Amino acid sequence: MKRLITLFLLTLSTYTFGQSSDDLLAQAKTQAFDQKNYLEAIKTLKQAIEKSPDYLDLHIFLGRIYTWSDQVEEARNVFKPWFEKKVDTEDFYLAYASLEYWNDEEDRALEILQQGLEFNPKSEDLLFLQARIYNSLDQYEKAEESLNTLLSQNPKHTEGRELLVRIRDLTAKNAIGVTYNFVHFDKPISDNWHIVGLSYRRATSIGSFIFRTNLAQKFGDNGIQFEVEGYPRLSKMFYLYTGVGYSNQVGIFPKYRTGVSLYANLPQSFEGEIGYRQLHFNDDVWMYTASVGKYYQNLWFNLRTYLTPGNSNLSHSYTGTVRYYTKGANDYLGFQIGTGISPDENRSNLLEPQIYKMKTYKIGLDYNFTLGKRNIFWIQGTYFNQEYQRETRGNQYDLTLGFNRTF
Repeated sequence: MKRLITLFLLTLSTYTFGQSSDDLLAQAKTQAFDQKNYLEAIKTLKQAIEKSPDYLDLHIFLGRIYTWSDQVEEARNVFKPWFEKKVDTEDFYLAYASLEYWNDEEDRALEILQQGLEFNPKSEDLLFLQARIYNSLDQYEKAEESLNTLLSQNPKHTEGRELLVRIRDLTAKNAIGVTYNFVHFDKPISDNWHIVGLSYRRATSIGSFIFRTNLAQKFGDNGIQFEVEGYPRLSKMFYLYTGVGYSNQVGIFPKYRTGVSLYANLPQSFEGEIGYRQLHFNDDVWMYTASVGKYYQNLWFNLRTYLTPGNSNLSHSYTGTVRYYTKGANDYLGFQIGTGISPDENRSNLLEPQIYKMKTYKIGLDYNFTLGKRNIFWIQGTYFNQEYQRETRGNQYDLTLGFNRTF
């Protein structure tokens, strides 16, 4: 029996010492990922390091396993000597900075990333982690700078695109804007509509707020509407939309309008919304809305519905939107197709019950682009085919021009 044990130990020792450092690294990955046995993986890596003390990949993986098993100081003891040596390996800086970021040492993580980016200035992973950390510290302009660098190299970086769009309204404290909307009907309305909007947006520590005045000429008459909208942040995941409006020219605009939506930034680059809109003409019109969006590379997909309960039926509208981002958060080509009328359009006059239940189809294109860093322009064209009487249809053509200046 003793001979058998001795022979087994000798064979095991020969097999172990015969393994290369790469073999041991592969074995440690199997132990960590497949078997979830961090303790054995650590033992295997230490054995490999004895064989190859200058093999950096072994130290990086050992530091990662210490990180995943909440052995923070042990991980730091692995990483620090290599940081002082100023190695140029991208994966090392990602592992070390992630350790510090996950343990609320954001300033230390940024210091590590800065050194890593000096050696790897085009690293997408390092730039994105840097942007995430700046965002968590509410340093939105620095986050935007990192994301713009990232997306200039890879416009299809899904998570970078999502984060940039999310923080775009937080990088400038103020914005003024003007829009002009022209509407032409072939029937039954003989006059063209003209709507001019003037807006001011202010970013605060709790979210952005917009003050808007709309001037309109419809049905041969003039009207004015005042609106206030807010986007208060509840957390990194949730934020609200709130809006109120008033006009004393009923028929040109609704007398009152209100709206609230809860938005969620969901995993896998999804986003969702649920809320309501209310318009008061001579009577109230209540609508309930829901939407789901998804970022994929430099594309954004969104599907939205409005549901309006009535006395005898449920009216509904649906709109699908696709955006193709060409550069930053404000540079994109958009396409829309849908049915029904939404309260977010300047056609809210047509939402009164007897017309809203008629069938409407729409298709539209829009183009947003920036000139310089602070000037944003957009143009949008939409075609509507509207049933305004039973079995009788008319066409409508919308053109919108807009400009925003941030400062």
